[in-house]
Amino acid sequence: MAARGAFDEIWGHGGPASPRAEFASLARWIAETPADELQRRQQSAEVTFRQLGITFAVYGDSDAAERIIPFDIVPRVFLHDEWARLSEGLVQRVQAINAFLEDIYGDARILKEGVIPNELVLLNEQFRPEVNRVRPPHGVWAHICGIDLVRTGPDEFYVLEDNARTPSGVSYMLENREAMIRLCPELFRDFRVEPVDSYPDMLLQTMRSVAPHMGKSTPVCVVLTPGHFNSAYYEHSFLADSMGVELVEPADLVVDDDVVFMQTIAGRVRVDVIYRRIDDDYLDPLAFRPDSMLGVPGLIAAYRAGNVAILNAPGNGIADDKAIYSYMPEIVRFYSGGEAKLPNVETWRCREPQALKYVLDNLADLVVKLVDGSGGYGMLVGPTATSAQIEEFRAALIAEPHRYIAQPTLALSTVPTMTEKGLAPRHVDFRPFVLTGSDGVRVVPGGLTRVALREGSLVVNSSQGGGTKDSFVLSPEAGA
Repeated sequence: MAARGAFDEIWGHGGPASPRAEFASLARWIAETPADELQRRQQSAEVTFRQLGITFAVYGDSDAAERIIPFDIVPRVFLHDEWARLSEGLVQRVQAINAFLEDIYGDARILKEGVIPNELVLLNEQFRPEVNRVRPPHGVWAHICGIDLVRTGPDEFYVLEDNARTPSGVSYMLENREAMIRLCPELFRDFRVEPVDSYPDMLLQTMRSVAPHMGKSTPVCVVLTPGHFNSAYYEHSFLADSMGVELVEPADLVVDDDVVFMQTIAGRVRVDVIYRRIDDDYLDPLAFRPDSMLGVPGLIAAYRAGNVAILNAPGNGIADDKAIYSYMPEIVRFYSGGEAKLPNVETWRCREPQALKYVLDNLADLVVKLVDGSGGYGMLVGPTATSAQIEEFRAALIAEPHRYIAQPTLALSTVPTMTEKGLAPRHVDFRPFVLTGSDGVRVVPGGLTRVALREGSLVVNSSQGGGTKDSFVLSPEAGA
């Protein structure tokens, strides 16, 4: 049966004996495929992932190089109509994020009109005055967004957080689909599933569309990685290879007279577009951290001169901030003139005295997060925390309340998942990917479903022991 109080996306609230009507055929496939066969297929996928080098490093973990993100063989499925509604909300939200970034690094109307407190932006560590009044090519800031969603019922979706810096996970979306096509071909015969394998082409199209010199027939695009020790290096190399562009490290690039060049054995080649997987702090030692060994000296000067496009734009981190997230309904309304089609999770800003009092009084029932935290770190899940952990967070909240937000503990939806004891419901979240270029906004028909593999756990992050599932988006009139 489903986790207590949680809505299961295939089984509903009734358990495997009475699945949701829309998913009867998928539930039948799950029931009729022997558990040992599902286990065999799942293990085959994980062996392949390890052979391909699809690993995830957890810094400080001596076994990091050997770790893969566990894969689950039972897919997560979105019906066509619900995906259409989600896509509308995602496009609206990403357009608002781009408008917000354009505004705060420009005329700052949203601050002047008092929609957001000035200090929440201007004193935020993720606000980059170095790029103030710098407009990226074609006015696109957040080219690649990963909007994390959670579900609590058949028609109840909420945005959990926005990822507008360097959202990761798309390689797992693509490799999970490859594994499912190879191991469960019958599902693709029975169900019309939208393909996701066009993502590299969509990304390359997005990159080329924002090249600063559109007169050039084929802009030179590169993927910039900090190197093979980075936890997401596989994804960097995978995407570069899939797009047919060069994977470069900082030492491969040089800036001369505010123009970026790639050094090759045939000589210098001018670079037009950089998909960077290096955080702002380390991107350019002349503009940000002078001790960075990962950056490209002069890169921001070239960007400021309009000679190179950087995906995502420097300064985007402010849109990832969880305190800013709490204002997203107002941000969407300010720039679109309408209400947000995808609501936020209710959020208390601990910087506000009344909110702080409520949070301190209800710590055992809430989820508390650092405003700039990620990866499941710096987070308290009250209902599963020890008394010592709760008191530790109480002290941190009292000392630095502005660094935290709090949210209710939601009954996240579940999806049947293989465990050592057989199929059982496990909580999931979802990261769809949204691409924005000068030619418009596109939502990839799929995404990364992350699953909390421990019974009862709400923490899905791979660094905290979570796994992944393939995410099916059904075509019109396709049944499940």
